[in-house]
Amino acid sequence: MTALADRQWRLIVDDPRDGPTQMALEEIAARTALEDDIRTVRVYDWEPSTLSLGYRQNPDTVDWEFCEENDIGVTRRQTGGGGIYHDAIADISYTIVAPAAEVPGDLMECYALFCEPILEAFSRMGVDAQFADETQDAIYQPSCYLRDINPAHDIVVPAKAGPAQKLSGNAQYRQRDVVIQHGSLSFDREPAAHLGVFTTDSVSTETFTDRVTSISEQTGISRERAVSDLASALEDWCDANPVDGWRNGELEAARELAARKFGADSWIRNREVLTEAADG
Repeated sequence: MTALADRQWRLIVDDPRDGPTQMALEEIAARTALEDDIRTVRVYDWEPSTLSLGYRQNPDTVDWEFCEENDIGVTRRQTGGGGIYHDAIADISYTIVAPAAEVPGDLMECYALFCEPILEAFSRMGVDAQFADETQDAIYQPSCYLRDINPAHDIVVPAKAGPAQKLSGNAQYRQRDVVIQHGSLSFDREPAAHLGVFTTDSVSTETFTDRVTSISEQTGISRERAVSDLASALEDWCDANPVDGWRNGELEAARELAARKFGADSWIRNREVLTEAADG
């Protein structure tokens, strides 16, 4: 259990939601941490399937036609890095939100602290996971799972022969004196979708599966079990109080923010936030 456990935390095992709303909820949780002194750990799914772009990612790397034909939404994260294909089966996502004054100011120390429950969750699942102990060069820079592997925040499974395989990507940003970390855990591999959302035909599905592994491949446990292990590890890490959903007003505020930011074309393509939601 972390030293942060003497603060007030809540655990939300969230309903599946669209990508813009999921991203907006993190900023609403940040506001709640500052204004109401309630920190959040959360496990969540994406529905419909969504490509989340890194903050500075070029929208020209997206195969917009593929996404439209396959009902895959697109949003842009506040964090950097490459794009990630998320769905309600192959991906399990989480968020940790806490005031910046309560956590290490050093980025690497903060990553180490916030990834403690993620590594513990993998242990409970029976996955031999660890921070990468060496860098690996990028295979395809626009894709999070195929970018260079960074020992600071990439979680991998050591291979018996050859390089380690990526299992989870994690990223942080600071906003209004709050630290927000989110991450994607690979439950199952969907190489065709992970590659199809990008404008590349130079990377094979075999290349993807050589670089990336999954909880399912490593242990064969059910997705429900994996979600439960992640939620319980987060709960135990900070002694969080499990709650049944968001507080009054939070979901409505997230939907309003999603409409003028995370779901707006101006943000997704140009990182511009609307002062009001666009019509329609």
